[in-house]
Amino acid sequence: MSTRQPDSSAPLPSPERRHFLHTAPALAAALAGSAISPPAHAAAAAPPWCATWGTAPAGPPPASSTLSFSNQTLRLIVHTSIGGSAVRVRLSNEMGSTALRIGAACIGLRSSGAGMLAGSARNLSFGGNPTATIPAGAPLLSDPVDLAVPALADLAISIYLPDSVSATTVHDMALQASYVSSAGNYAATPALPVQATIGCWPFLAEVDVLASAGATALVALGDSITDGARSTGNIDRRWPDWLARRMQQEAPPGTPPLGIVNRGISGNSLLTDYATALISGHDCLERFDRDVLATTGAGWLFVLAGINDIVYSPAANPIPPADLAAGYQQLIARARLRGLRAIGATLTPFEGLSYYNPARENVRQRVNDWIRTGGAWDAVVDFDQVLRDPAQPTRLNPAYDSGDHLHPNDAGYQALAQAVPLSLFTPA
Repeated sequence: MSTRQPDSSAPLPSPERRHFLHTAPALAAALAGSAISPPAHAAAAAPPWCATWGTAPAGPPPASSTLSFSNQTLRLIVHTSIGGSAVRVRLSNEMGSTALRIGAACIGLRSSGAGMLAGSARNLSFGGNPTATIPAGAPLLSDPVDLAVPALADLAISIYLPDSVSATTVHDMALQASYVSSAGNYAATPALPVQATIGCWPFLAEVDVLASAGATALVALGDSITDGARSTGNIDRRWPDWLARRMQQEAPPGTPPLGIVNRGISGNSLLTDYATALISGHDCLERFDRDVLATTGAGWLFVLAGINDIVYSPAANPIPPADLAAGYQQLIARARLRGLRAIGATLTPFEGLSYYNPARENVRQRVNDWIRTGGAWDAVVDFDQVLRDPAQPTRLNPAYDSGDHLHPNDAGYQALAQAVPLSLFTPA
């Protein structure tokens, strides 16, 4: 891919400047009025189905931690962003090489641990059948069931696997404890007999709710910083989680529901699958249709990706900024073809990480110049400016550094979410 390289001499905003939002010229006037109209396709008749939670299947976990199940029930815990009056789930065998048999499935509100709240369990069906077989490489959408799903609530999704299977389609870094039963079908049993606790989401890709009028979903596409690496587990401290809370607590009156769907994968890149990445997963361009366009109610794309393309490319001759710019333009174009608005985020500092060197830093700076000033995005949120140390802008602010000089801590993730203007999502 090729496009015009950003001007490496373009000045960066001063560290003291606190305006984190940059906009494409075509939207400057709209944002001046604190509003952007929702995507055209989002004006469908209410109530709409909309994703309230999602993750990105990233292939099997590292060989040392490969998971296998046999005649067992998984109880997977997820956290909603918006509520609704009915619910359905999307299971996934998209990275499997053999068919996956589902012996039973159930959804309910979590009470605590592996428990379901009494009276909330709903058996799931698939085309009217309580069992299903998912072909290799395919997803499976359940029939909807009536269940009052609150915003910012934990759901327990149970999947009974009657056969011996390995977790080939799994999001490995869930930062959330889920559970595996002893032998048997306990999908609808409120108190699961727990044999093991796992920190991943096998065979689960999305939860949709029948939401209020005007609901759309924001799909956060990215790498480990979107995935929430080094945030505190089991209490939802990734930046998309913080944004979901802000939408519930701070959104201006009249703002339609906005589902927040986290499609980050640790180690993920924009353009290339690097063998040195710690977690397998298709690059953003390759997985875009599956993880973004297939998201129910998708109206917004939010991209924070590219730092792994830089750090995994050759130290002395890193990836050209123009290649990353061309990749972003592809995501933007494909999003707009489906009526999505595209928000870009600048790449955050990483000096102090072992991969850092001046050549790679130069690429990051030039890419950020293009993100800020290239006019390609509908809006830009300056994550670099949010997290960088004012005294040393190539490093993370110590107050936001998790300790590895790349990933934020909980406060840093909260600061990222705080920088997203909620007025973006309020119609005129």
